Amino acid sequence: MTRLRVAPALRHCQDRLYVTLPDGTGVAWYDRGAGRVSLLPGAGREEVLAALAPYLSGEVTVGPPPVPTPAELDRLALHPDDDLAPNRPGEELYAVLDGLPAPGRAAAAHRGAAHRAALRRDPRQGELLARRTVGDQLDGLDRSDALGPGVRVRVLHSVPLPGADPAVRIDHLLIGPAGVLAIRTLPARDRRVRVADPMVRTGFSAPVPLLGHLREAAERASAALATAVRPVLVVVGASRLRVVPAPVDVRIVRDTEVAALAGVGGPGDLAGPGGVLKPADIESLYATARDRRAWSGGRGAR
Repeated sequence: MTRLRVAPALRHCQDRLYVTLPDGTGVAWYDRGAGRVSLLPGAGREEVLAALAPYLSGEVTVGPPPVPTPAELDRLALHPDDDLAPNRPGEELYAVLDGLPAPGRAAAAHRGAAHRAALRRDPRQGELLARRTVGDQLDGLDRSDALGPGVRVRVLHSVPLPGADPAVRIDHLLIGPAGVLAIRTLPARDRRVRVADPMVRTGFSAPVPLLGHLREAAERASAALATAVRPVLVVVGASRLRVVPAPVDVRIVRDTEVAALAGVGGPGDLAGPGGVLKPADIESLYATARDRRAWSGGRGAR
């Protein structure tokens, strides 16, 4: 077996290197996080290890692919249309903003700049930016090994709520040692934010019962996943954040404190020492949550 090729995984958040023949036929893969080289039937062990040699680090286990868990089998059987894992932060906002009418061709010369300026002022652009800011940090936690070997978090974005309008979604769902968190982002660029449960006021705008909506979203998520889901509000870019008094059931953090949401104990973390979910529980809940069909039930819309 010669001329093997090595390429990184193309799927979301996988930290793998795939070894293939020149025609693209897969013969093995290297899972960096697990430190394991999985050989498919007919693959030559020495040839595969020689191809992977520049990329291997530390001790690795070499052998046939591990037997998939029930959660992994469910994921493999999941139809792409039902898989929420590829969702980007603010997925539904991309569709809305991309669909806004553009100036006609004949008027583009003198209306194009005005149209682009109006689009930049659209508050949904700020909402999308805030979700991307938080989402990128959460995805970084998903790919990180900072929590220790075999310990990780799982993240989904733009999750539809059961029984709610299709446009109403959980901005981010974090599943990790600290439990399951329903995260709402609040764009507040250079403005003051005041939280007086359940009302939230951003700048000079009228207060809105944001914490009440967030609690309801967490309750619906809890019913869909059959597990406790805790609500979290992440305030993005605020010049000042004042919470009077701090609610006991809703975590409120700045976008600079997102890393604490993955916690396994310690100052600022959501769980006590050791966390509340084990790795197998995290993977099982993630397999359920990424399936769109898990969110098709629930109570009626608000």
